[in-house]
Amino acid sequence: MTVSSKARYVGVAAILLAATAGAAVLRDSGAPAAADLDSQIVTLMRDTLEKSDPGQHNHAGHAAQPSASASPSPVICGVRVYGHEPSEATTLSGVRAVYGFHLCGVAESKRPWDVAVKLAGPLILDVTTTPPGIQVVEATADIKFVDRLRQMFPTPYAEMAAKEALSTTEMTELRRRYDAAADLP
Repeated sequence: MTVSSKARYVGVAAILLAATAGAAVLRDSGAPAAADLDSQIVTLMRDTLEKSDPGQHNHAGHAAQPSASASPSPVICGVRVYGHEPSEATTLSGVRAVYGFHLCGVAESKRPWDVAVKLAGPLILDVTTTPPGIQVVEATADIKFVDRLRQMFPTPYAEMAAKEALSTTEMTELRRRYDAAADLP
């Protein structure tokens, strides 16, 4: 190999190395933004549900028992986000709707989780309103639950909602937060 051939190979290798490093930096710099948006959406969904009156996401006829105290019992929620629209949004202000699952418990004092009033199921959070609107998926006399889910959710999110609820980690955190709110050991 001549000196000029070696120099050419070294030059090509340097260009490939620089391009690969540049692509890795660009890829990695986008990941925190996506992760940040995902965590913002989870926080928004959880906070919206916990600040709302249970009747706003109440379904299947369940209701908390009237409380002897003047303040209502807190609602403690675990959420799982399946996705958002538009899916290409990169900031929370660019999101119009969030599709997910919620499991909430009304944390009445000393009432264990197993007998707590619970609110659960797929939902759509409309983030174009203040406060965000909550629309739960419910069956009707004429429409089965799974058919209603398919009507309300985009296909990929409907498929997830038919199979997936809270992760083990989210469920553990929900139970910890519920026990603390209900003054349980």
